[in-house]
Amino acid sequence: MNILITGASRGIGRELVLKFAQNPNSTIVVLTTNSEQLNSLAIECLEVFNNSIIFHSINFLSENINQELAKLFESINLNFDIVINNAGKLINKPFLQNTLKELEELNKINIYGPYLVCQQIIGKYANKNCHIINIGSMGGVQGSVKFPGLSIYSLTKAALANLTECLAEEFKDTGIKINCLALGSAQTEMLEEAFPGYKSTVSAKEMAEYIFQFSISSGKFFNGKIIPVSVTTP
Repeated sequence: MNILITGASRGIGRELVLKFAQNPNSTIVVLTTNSEQLNSLAIECLEVFNNSIIFHSINFLSENINQELAKLFESINLNFDIVINNAGKLINKPFLQNTLKELEELNKINIYGPYLVCQQIIGKYANKNCHIINIGSMGGVQGSVKFPGLSIYSLTKAALANLTECLAEEFKDTGIKINCLALGSAQTEMLEEAFPGYKSTVSAKEMAEYIFQFSISSGKFFNGKIIPVSVTTP
């Protein structure tokens, strides 16, 4: 099984890599911006599970990201069974204080990145019945509770959810399944940075376990769905 995970240097992404690495027959490709943390993750996978992950540093803010991704996937030359678009950025800041630069950065990381990865995978590098999971947020779900300071983050996650529905419809006859998991809070470094002092009841490891199981087993039952993964209501 070939797995691609973006944004895996910490938090849920890192836990996902460790979970998939337990299967010695899996080939795991990781794309993230922090190569130093990826080095330690690769060592841990090798020492604990005897599984060598393939990792590449990628900057979704690059002006040439499309060409860089095309060249990267060509060099990797694998067809994937599972793709998890986990890379993301969160800013907690009052709406009137948000800058155009911040808006552009979150759009590039939270929307353009998954969009371009999906374009590469669906176009050339998807195995039959490939399951693509876009990691969204409850903040991007219509009718869910919204929080002050998360306007940019929430709008990008809403766009990702909509993209999921569009792609699933467009490629429904190919066998590729595309779903979006709208996550509630999980105790990650990103959450701690955005909400200092807040403690989630769900750990990064627990959330990764759910995503892992969903990615393996749920492509048969879901396509084009935005699935809330949250203990809060509505």
